[in-house]
Amino acid sequence: MTSDARSHLLSAGAVMAAGTVLSRLTGFVRAALLLAVLGKSLDADLFTTANTLPNSLYILIAGGVFNVVLVPQLVRAMRTDADGGEAFAQRVLSLGALVLGGATAVLMVAVPLIARLAFDGALFGPALGSQLESAYALMWWCMPQVFFYGAFVLVGQILNARERFGPMMWAPIVNNLLACVVLGGYAWAFGSSNGSDGFTGTQEAVLGGGATLGIAVQTLVLVPYARAAGFRFRLRTDLRGVGLGRTIRLGAWTVAFVIANQVAYFVVTRLATGSSTAAALNGGEASGVAAYQSAFLVSQVPHAVVTVSLVTATMPMLSRLAADGRLDDVRSEIVSTVKVVLVAIAPIATAIACLGTTVAAVLFSYGALDGNTASIGYTVAAFAPGLLLFTVHYSVLRGFYAQEDTRTPFLVQLVVSGANIAAAVLLTRGAPTDQVATRLALAYGAAYLFGTTVSTFALGRRLGGGGLIDRAMTGFLVRLTAACAVSAVVMLITLAALARLDVDPAGDTGAVVALVAAGSTGAVAYLLAARLLRLREVRELLRAVARR
Repeated sequence: MTSDARSHLLSAGAVMAAGTVLSRLTGFVRAALLLAVLGKSLDADLFTTANTLPNSLYILIAGGVFNVVLVPQLVRAMRTDADGGEAFAQRVLSLGALVLGGATAVLMVAVPLIARLAFDGALFGPALGSQLESAYALMWWCMPQVFFYGAFVLVGQILNARERFGPMMWAPIVNNLLACVVLGGYAWAFGSSNGSDGFTGTQEAVLGGGATLGIAVQTLVLVPYARAAGFRFRLRTDLRGVGLGRTIRLGAWTVAFVIANQVAYFVVTRLATGSSTAAALNGGEASGVAAYQSAFLVSQVPHAVVTVSLVTATMPMLSRLAADGRLDDVRSEIVSTVKVVLVAIAPIATAIACLGTTVAAVLFSYGALDGNTASIGYTVAAFAPGLLLFTVHYSVLRGFYAQEDTRTPFLVQLVVSGANIAAAVLLTRGAPTDQVATRLALAYGAAYLFGTTVSTFALGRRLGGGGLIDRAMTGFLVRLTAACAVSAVVMLITLAALARLDVDPAGDTGAVVALVAAGSTGAVAYLLAARLLRLREVRELLRAVARR
């Protein structure tokens, strides 16, 4: 990678990262409000599951094709078609809207069956009848999100193919802000409760309808940006004989990929809802879907800010290099991107592992969960290994997609999903209800340990040149590990010193003091160690951020 190309990549990534940072910050406010208003017991799990199922189902239906197969196809059409690929993009959008509309209608009818897959079987007993009715109602209110998720990604990928990366990263901010308004209004009208009694019809309409409205508005935000990029929205019916068959054939393996992934999602969700359902029936503290999803949100912020931004910016370039048969350059680009990603992700994963309970106290100890975030904090910390492994896995898979190979990622995902299911079932068997989410987070990390190992070696063999883990990469990883170890030691020493000063890292003020003090000293220690160990990727990343 030339210095100009690297500078362009980092700058493009920085633009997206800025939008993602604001999106995640507003997402944090949204998640904190949700826990403050609904808590983390059965009621919270009912709404959280109903609100996350549409995204999972959208991915199951078409998300893999829309997200990773279309960009290379759109770039190819832009380079070879006389109209710059506009007609092809219009046909893709038209076909996508048709598929999404039909799928959403079918899913609305199938809500009772889907609920059987997502919720623990105890929810369907006579003791929790009103809670089950709330689950159905919330799912019906939220299911139209499937259509809007798909439309959002379709328009966003058209923008990405034209190297307009920012709008897709910034649009979710509108959704988060609207969700915060809805939750604030709900709290004003109905108050907060860490309850397990279900919802009234009005409460279901406010929560479910407000969530769906947010996704619809998020989609509409992209429309003027697409028009400004020169794309004309037009519904087309001439869908045959224009090359869409190739896209669909490429997408077949991607569909199989997401099916494998979503099978694991449903297993994990069902295990998690078992925690809150058992707590509602037998007493005890729940740590299920709401706790798991909130901790996952915290752990995935670095991935979204750094990895997704940089990898999205590299995808068109990788597709062009692969189309030209320049596999050595594809390998070089992937290795360079992984290094830049890791110097940002690894120290943050280290901090999450050391400061998970403190982070949870700062973010979520309000309202219904005031002083009761320990289980979420343990889950945040448990996600740290998975964050690091998943971000490498995510980056590596783009090497296959750039070559329009969707079969290999599917085979790798079978390993990930199988490992996740096996680890989740084993780790949660007989677990206390307040430990379920934490054990599921550990299972997530174990799954991506297998997946990252397989994907890295498979792509290395495909690209040649000594593979991805050569002597230079090994030396880089050793130096990075040493820098993170220094940071971890400094953070732990800082926490111990604060404890001797009677600073409570779980208290309202003490948590903020501990997070700022330990986080700051850990960051400084990492930067100093990186400088001494000559991790030049750290300097490159900091310069790119400073330029933006």
